[in-house]
Amino acid sequence: MAPRGTHFCRKARWLLATMVVALSLLVLSSWSASVTGQAEKKGESPQAAGVIDAALYPSLQAALDAIPASGGVVRLPPGIYKLERPLILARSASRLEGAGPATILVNLCPPGEPTLIIRPADLRENPKAELWRVEITGLRLQGEPSPPEAKSSNPSSGPGILAQNVNELFIHGVTIDHHGGHGIHLANCYENPRIIGCAISYNRGAGIAIDGGHDIVVANNQLEENQFALRCLDSFNLCMTGNNIDDHLGDGIVIENTYGSVVSGNMIEECQGAAIVLGRDCYGITLSANVIAHNFGGGIRLLDAWGCAVSANTFVLNGKDSVYAANESGRIVITGNSFCDSFVGGTTRRPGDQNFATGLRFEGTTDVVIGGNQFSGLDGSAVVASGQCRRILVAGNIVVDVNKRAEDAKDPVDIPHQADCIKEVNIVAAPTVGPDRR
Repeated sequence: MAPRGTHFCRKARWLLATMVVALSLLVLSSWSASVTGQAEKKGESPQAAGVIDAALYPSLQAALDAIPASGGVVRLPPGIYKLERPLILARSASRLEGAGPATILVNLCPPGEPTLIIRPADLRENPKAELWRVEITGLRLQGEPSPPEAKSSNPSSGPGILAQNVNELFIHGVTIDHHGGHGIHLANCYENPRIIGCAISYNRGAGIAIDGGHDIVVANNQLEENQFALRCLDSFNLCMTGNNIDDHLGDGIVIENTYGSVVSGNMIEECQGAAIVLGRDCYGITLSANVIAHNFGGGIRLLDAWGCAVSANTFVLNGKDSVYAANESGRIVITGNSFCDSFVGGTTRRPGDQNFATGLRFEGTTDVVIGGNQFSGLDGSAVVASGQCRRILVAGNIVVDVNKRAEDAKDPVDIPHQADCIKEVNIVAAPTVGPDRR
């Protein structure tokens, strides 16, 4: 048995430890009450600094205005919010998040006004003012209150999102539909804008319009029945990949005065115009690994494009030229593509009037390499070059079953007979008839 003194020391130490813990809890409780009291005195919610629950504020705009200068997050609960004037987000290092498609912002603003504006508060006084690192996610922006299946837009509304002078903007998981303007319009959002995983449909302008951007990522979006899917002007280093582009009323992708970019891995289908248009001083752009199907205005149109590559794409059932290059384009490489109709095995999957396909056409284009492509089941020739075309090389291609609908069938590879236009080592098979057209 331990001496009585030992029990006394243990008891004293236990009492001392208990008193220290109790005193610590008392101090912490007093401090917490003081902080909560200060927040209540300022009319603020007793929540973590910069974490703003919009339900606790008299309006959504009041919640956005409450973001501190150091940045923060505004959380919008589910609900339909009818806006009579645009929401304005004017803080850097901020995030606006909803609860997904159940958080709906409906544009009932004056004609031409956006649903959401992201810009510096002093932009009008200082055109060089900037925001940095703004994120938008988990919202639906709607041009008018209509059922989900409606395809009509509000012609009077402006864009869904207008962002001006915002660097490192990140928009993801957002649905934008039925606006009278663009779905998303980025104006001078120069540094690293990213638009990922959004559904952008039935807007009367472009689904995404970019004016003056750099190091742009547009990936994994669903873009349907806008005027254009993407319009990118006066920009640099666009990376557009993995998007589904369907049923647009004009062209699919329009790129002008932009260089050093890649458009790859996209599904581009049934645009009333062309699938992809490069114009006005484009150069150094790669168009690769896209499926370009059933576009009524053609596949790729190179109107003013230099030093560009068109490779490993599948062109199927395009009503006009699968690739067209004008006299303002040159130094083009077209390799490893498939140009085809609906032929499968020994038959075609579509009836005759719907089973169409086209090849390449050049008008005054210079310095073109065409190699390693498959041309099959085309209405006309595989390659047609006219005007003042120079230095055209067509080599190493397979051409089979072409000139199906040509009233006056031309050479399957119809290029000028001049020393600097060469066609060689191509396999050209005569068209066949009957059920077996292999």
